[in-house]
Amino acid sequence: MTSLFTTYPKQFYSLLKENKLSILIYHQVLSKPDPLRQDTVDIEDFGWQMATIKKYFSVLPLGEAIERLHKKSLPKRVLCITFDDGYLDNATNALPILKKHGLCATFFITSKYLEGGQMWNDTIIEVIRNKQGDGSILDLNKYGFGQYDLSTIEHCQQAVKYIITRVKHLDYSIRQEVVDYLLNLTDKPLVDNFMMSKYDVMALSQEGMEIGGHTHSHPILSRLSLKEVRNEICTNKEKLEGILGKSINIFAYPNGKPNIDFNKDHIEIVKNAGYMGAVTTSWGAAQYKTDPYQIPRFTPWDQTPLRFMLRLMQNALCYQPEMCS
Repeated sequence: MTSLFTTYPKQFYSLLKENKLSILIYHQVLSKPDPLRQDTVDIEDFGWQMATIKKYFSVLPLGEAIERLHKKSLPKRVLCITFDDGYLDNATNALPILKKHGLCATFFITSKYLEGGQMWNDTIIEVIRNKQGDGSILDLNKYGFGQYDLSTIEHCQQAVKYIITRVKHLDYSIRQEVVDYLLNLTDKPLVDNFMMSKYDVMALSQEGMEIGGHTHSHPILSRLSLKEVRNEICTNKEKLEGILGKSINIFAYPNGKPNIDFNKDHIEIVKNAGYMGAVTTSWGAAQYKTDPYQIPRFTPWDQTPLRFMLRLMQNALCYQPEMCS
């Protein structure tokens, strides 16, 4: 097993006919495991993942990697690391680990929450956490989401997954109505220091990290008018460039599923806003012919270095990630 792990990755990537670009997606790096955020890495897992990446891959800034991809000048086993949304633990937990291993990453920032507050999904999680074990039933029948017994952590986990999945694609106003309704169900204070400030974003940039756009308030673009989409994308770009004092060149579509969360009209708006490329959440590795405004990414979830590496190899074989039709 050790021999396989130490020799197979390089042999595998040398067999590919074309140097491909693999891009990892992260959101948070927790200080410790959280039972209500089961799919989120903590600093221990992120640490060994970055150590593994450092050993086997050439890590490039995403902007440079996209340029070299289309010039056919990518090195072998190239990989990029990205973070979405702008969580504070990106700066407090992820940045020190990246610096320890001499790695760069790209952080896609939702600008609204740099001014305070938290994203809707975090509000849902924290309300459920506060209500866990209080003997009440969470009743969302008025929205067609049913009722939830929150007496155990397992029940809370199920509620979090189901409610977030259902709420995600609601119109913005209805989604906010659901979140406000949940907030009114608890009189306990919620943890609300999830997101970075503009000074944290400036610090990431000063440490050599790349900053990208991710809309102003993180809506599902397909649920908005084109005018609203344009405002979300351009406001976000203007605010981030104002903070950094320089242009930003890469964009990440919120939620990021082609044909579901964004379409070709939205791609044109991203182009016209002055971005040179954009990333999705469609699995796969980018090739020379990949549309620079539909570059695939994927989220690693494996719990051991060997499985983590096998997942990266599997992703490199995914030649045709989903694209907008």
